[in-house]
Amino acid sequence: MSFLSEFTENNKQSTKKLRYSLLTAFFNFIKNSNETNFPNPCDTLILRKIFKEPKYPTWAILEKEVVDEMIFRTMNQRNRLMLELMGRGGMRIGEVLKITPPEIVDRKLIIRDPKSRQETEVVFIPQKVATRLKEYIQGKSIQSYERVFPISYEAARMIAKKTGNLVNIALKPHDLRRHAATYASRSGTPIEIVSKVILRHKNLATTQRYLGKVTDIEAMRWIENLHG
Repeated sequence: MSFLSEFTENNKQSTKKLRYSLLTAFFNFIKNSNETNFPNPCDTLILRKIFKEPKYPTWAILEKEVVDEMIFRTMNQRNRLMLELMGRGGMRIGEVLKITPPEIVDRKLIIRDPKSRQETEVVFIPQKVATRLKEYIQGKSIQSYERVFPISYEAARMIAKKTGNLVNIALKPHDLRRHAATYASRSGTPIEIVSKVILRHKNLATTQRYLGKVTDIEAMRWIENLHG
C-alpha cells in the first residue's frame, strides 16, 4: 500500500490502475514460475478497490444532421463561427476564446500554450470556415493583439445552451468537439488522424472514450454501407 501510494502519487486513476496491474502481473509471474505458495501482495480487496479502473461518463453523440441544423439556424455571425470551430475543427471552447488574428494562418490555427503543455499545437479547419473567419475579423476591424471572440466562458456556455434549445437538446460546448471526432471516425478517417490531428490527444485510449458507444441501429447501418 505504501509503495503503490508513493509510486502513483499525483497520477490519473487510469495510470494508477495500469501500474497496479503491472505490479500484480510481476508478482503473479514469480508465483507461477517459482513459488506456488507465494501470496501476491497486490491481490487484496482494498488494493483492488483503490486501484480499480475509473468509470467514465457516457456521452450522447450528436448526429451530423443535428449539428448542421444548429449551425445553420444560428444567425449571429460570431456565434456561428464559434460553433463551427468546435463542431468542424474539434477545438476546445477555451482555445476558441483565446484566438487572435496572427494565430490564423490560411486553414491552420496556431494554439499557444495548449492543454498538452507543448509550446504550440495546430488546428486544421475547412477552407469555408477559414474564409468566413478572416472576413469576420476584417469586418469587425479586430486588431492583431485583440481576441477574435472577447467573451467569457460563461457567455460561451450560454451560447451553446441557447443553440441546443433550437433543436431541443441540452448542448454543452464540449459536445461539439466530441461530435467532430465521432463524425470523422464514422466517415472513415483513421483513428490516428482523429486522435493526433483533430483532437490532439497524447494517446488513443483517450480518443476512444470520445467516440462513444455505437447503437444497434448505427451498427446495422454501417454494416449495410460496407457490405449491403
